[in-house]
Amino acid sequence: IFIDRQLAGDYGSAAAIYRLGRFVKGTPEQGPQSPLTPAQRYRQGLAALDVYTQKTFQQPFVALNGDQQDELLRQMEANQLDLGPDVETKVFFELLLQNVREGFLSDPLYGGNKEMASWKMIGFPGARYDFRDLIGKKGKKLNIIPTSLIDNTL
Repeated sequence: IFIDRQLAGDYGSAAAIYRLGRFVKGTPEQGPQSPLTPAQRYRQGLAALDVYTQKTFQQPFVALNGDQQDELLRQMEANQLDLGPDVETKVFFELLLQNVREGFLSDPLYGGNKEMASWKMIGFPGARYDFRDLIGKKGKKLNIIPTSLIDNTL
């Protein structure tokens, strides 16, 4: 849900990214140089992944078992999977991984971090007005139940 919402908004349309210019493959430090928006990169990458899995396994990626999916993701991360001439596999994987991380750590208001699972796991207290009452408890386990920006009265 988080990624779908991001791709449907300004992030997905690359509203804040310069996209007019000459695109030359840069160094890893420069990041991907592409005229495509994140939403277009997802559409292209996911379609190519499904073509690959249909050809290799005779089924779409989502129908593969977890071990098969994990192995394909490992190959994508290592840039050992060829998704065709239009998809830079490692770049696509890194975009996907970045967005999954963002969703996992986001406020549930944005569609990720269901039931604040990641916040509970790392001990993050969530969106609070302030922490003045906790200043004197430095170094102690606080056992704070995370709070989201979502209005829980709905």
